Amino acid sequence: MSPASLKPTAPLWLLALITVSGTLAMHMFVPALPDAARDLGASITAMQMTISLYIMGVAGGQLIYGPLSDALGRRPVLLVGLVLYAVAGIGAAFAPDVHTLVAARLFQALGGCAGLALGRAIVRDTATMEEAVRNLALINLMMMIGPGLSPLLGSAFTAHFGWRSVFVLLAGLGALTLLFTWRLLPETTTPTRALKVGALAADYGALLRSRAFVGFAIGGGCSTTSVYAFISAAPFIVSNELHRPVHEVGFYLAGLILGMSAGNALTRQLIRRVHITKLLIVGNGMSVASGFTLLAVVLSGQMGVISVFGLMLPFALGAGMASPAALSKALSIDTTRVGSASGLYGFSQMGVGAVCTALVGLGHGTALAAASVLLCTALLGQAGFWIGLRAEGGHAKP
Repeated sequence: MSPASLKPTAPLWLLALITVSGTLAMHMFVPALPDAARDLGASITAMQMTISLYIMGVAGGQLIYGPLSDALGRRPVLLVGLVLYAVAGIGAAFAPDVHTLVAARLFQALGGCAGLALGRAIVRDTATMEEAVRNLALINLMMMIGPGLSPLLGSAFTAHFGWRSVFVLLAGLGALTLLFTWRLLPETTTPTRALKVGALAADYGALLRSRAFVGFAIGGGCSTTSVYAFISAAPFIVSNELHRPVHEVGFYLAGLILGMSAGNALTRQLIRRVHITKLLIVGNGMSVASGFTLLAVVLSGQMGVISVFGLMLPFALGAGMASPAALSKALSIDTTRVGSASGLYGFSQMGVGAVCTALVGLGHGTALAAASVLLCTALLGQAGFWIGLRAEGGHAKP
């Protein structure tokens, strides 16, 4: 019997559900913000804290869950996170004021990001490199479809049952995921040591000293979440520079989600016939070419709906192709620190997305800023992949 056949298995649909839970809560509450502000007598600025603190909690929490799961095991740490996620959802549903709601949202993020960090680590625990790429591509696909649909679901529940029903729904989802995890998910790793703060710092220190991991993490973050920059800029580009109705934005952005989804699906099919290195370089190379052409179009003053969003489609397709391959490579650098690697990788993705989104707000031309950010991050991502592949090859030499 081969070593791969001795690995514990986990239902892929459950891993997708575990991973997507945290991101659903990030997006589903957005349509309910105005209603919640009126009900609680809160300012828009205070209500925006329920989103910004959630993002911060998701980013920072992944740094904690990854190494905790390496030390204590994936299963117990994930169960604790899901309990926190469900309980915080109930707390948010019954929050009497905005301060309680903000606190509940922070705890909801700290619980939800357990699935985001550990779902990917469990995939890597239970699969070979080729299988991991295929499975991560499917999970990434679910993570794109879920947040794409969650605002629509949040709008529907808010309109029919009030804003608090969104948190009841999220708490119910958390409880259901907790039940399935408790019944169906085995322990997929062997805890290596007692929990020590020094050991957690040592794990991250070892990963940050690895040029291969840093290269793949930077490349993966730049090639995927840089798209956030364009998404945040799209309403202003459409209305102010393309002079189209704002309500068309959702339709155009749906095309980007479909593009990234198609890239994930393509990688899932090609990994059996095409080497993972080629998927990385060719996929992100498509994004580089698209970003360069988009910048040229903006500078030439030839912008139009077809030229702008038509060029963003191959950018998104390339990002979708490179993303699961980069993640699988990063989690394979050190098999004793898969959880820590997953947490640090997730943190880098959120960080790149936040920085890119902030950079788009600089300057006077939104389209020019977005195109410049996309091209620069795609180039940086390509450099990160080359550094990671070169370091990995050098490490593999006898």
